[in-house]
Amino acid sequence: MALHDFVQEMNKKTTRNYVQRVTDDDKALCIPVARQWGQDYWDGERKYGYGGYRYDGRWRPLAERLARHYGLKAGDRILDVGCGKAHLLYEFTQAVPGVEVAGLDISAYAAANAKEEVRSRVKVGNAAELPWPDDSFDFVFSLATLHNLDIFDVMKAVREIERVGRGAKKYIMVESWRNEREKVNLLYWQITCESFHSVDSWEWIYRQAGYSGDWGFIYFE
Repeated sequence: MALHDFVQEMNKKTTRNYVQRVTDDDKALCIPVARQWGQDYWDGERKYGYGGYRYDGRWRPLAERLARHYGLKAGDRILDVGCGKAHLLYEFTQAVPGVEVAGLDISAYAAANAKEEVRSRVKVGNAAELPWPDDSFDFVFSLATLHNLDIFDVMKAVREIERVGRGAKKYIMVESWRNEREKVNLLYWQITCESFHSVDSWEWIYRQAGYSGDWGFIYFE
C-alpha cells in the first residue's frame, strides 16, 4: 500500500469561496436534496451539487496517468466504484484501447446519463455490496465516493474493492484534511460527505479493512 497523489492538482484548479457556501443557502435544506443523487445533484443549481456535469475531456490526462502507473494494457478489466456519468471510464477506453470497463454508481440518473459510449457498462448499486464475483478486475478504483458513506459502509466498501480486484492494483481517493484550515474548509464546502476523517484515520481504516491497494486524498486548501 502506498500514498499517491493523482487528483489534487485537478482539484486545486476549482476556485471556491468557502464562507459563501454556508451563507448564501441553508445547507441543512440543500443536503437532503443533494443526497437523492438525482438531476438536482448533477445538473441542477450549484447549491445542490455540480451545477451541471458535462463531458469536457478533463479526465483524459488522469486516465493516461493511472494507466501508466498501473501498467494497464489491452484486455485488462477496469472497475470504477462511484463512476458517476462514467467520463473517466470512457477516457480509459481511449487511453488504453482494448480494455474492458465497468462502473457502478448509486445514482440512477447518472447511470441513465452516462457517456453514451460506455453507458451499457454502468450498473446502479451501492459500493458496500458490489455485484461482481471475487477477483473480477485487474484494476479497481474509486474517486471521491467512499467519504459519502457512513463508517460502517465505508468498511464494507473497502473490503468489497479488495474482494473484486486481483492483486494490489487498486486505488481509492477521498476528501480529507491535514490541518484545521483544511478541515473547516471541507465542512463548509461539502454537501454529501458522511465520513469526516483525517489522513491518519483513513489510513487506519484501510489497514483494518485488509486493503492491499493504494490511496490518495483531495484537500480543500
